Amino acid sequence: MTHPARIPPLHPFADAIKLRIDEHGPGHSTSSVEIVPDIHHNPHRVTHGAVLYALADTGMGAALYPTLARGEACATIEIKMSYFRAVPSGVVRCETNLINRGRTIANLDSRLYVGDTLVAQANGNYAILKPKIEVADTAL
Repeated sequence: MTHPARIPPLHPFADAIKLRIDEHGPGHSTSSVEIVPDIHHNPHRVTHGAVLYALADTGMGAALYPTLARGEACATIEIKMSYFRAVPSGVVRCETNLINRGRTIANLDSRLYVGDTLVAQANGNYAILKPKIEVADTAL
C-alpha cells in the first residue's frame, strides 16, 4: 500500500449528530459524541441506540480507511451491536480496532464507554471495494 485512502472530508450525517473523530490511524480509531438530549434522546430520555450504532459504524470506517489503497472504498456489510447500559448524558467514547483485514472483507471491533463504564460493544464486517478499471474502446 503506497497511497492510502483518505477519510472523506465531508460527513453530513456525522456532523448532524455532532460525532467527532478524535484520532485515527491504520487499524484503530477513537471517536466520540457528547450527548445533547434535544438531539440524541429517545422518548424514554436516554440516548437512542441508533446514535451509539452510528458512533461504532463511523469509528469502524475511520479505522479501516487508512488501510485502503488509493481508489478503494469500504461499505458496511453487517454490524452486531450489544447494548449494556442506558446513556442519559455524558460523552460517549468509541474505541475501535481492526481485527482482520482480508482482500475483500475486514472485521472490526468497537467498544463504547462513558467514562470507564462499557455501555455497548459492536463487531462489524466491511466490504473493501476496488476501483473500477476503465476499459479502452477497442472497436475496429
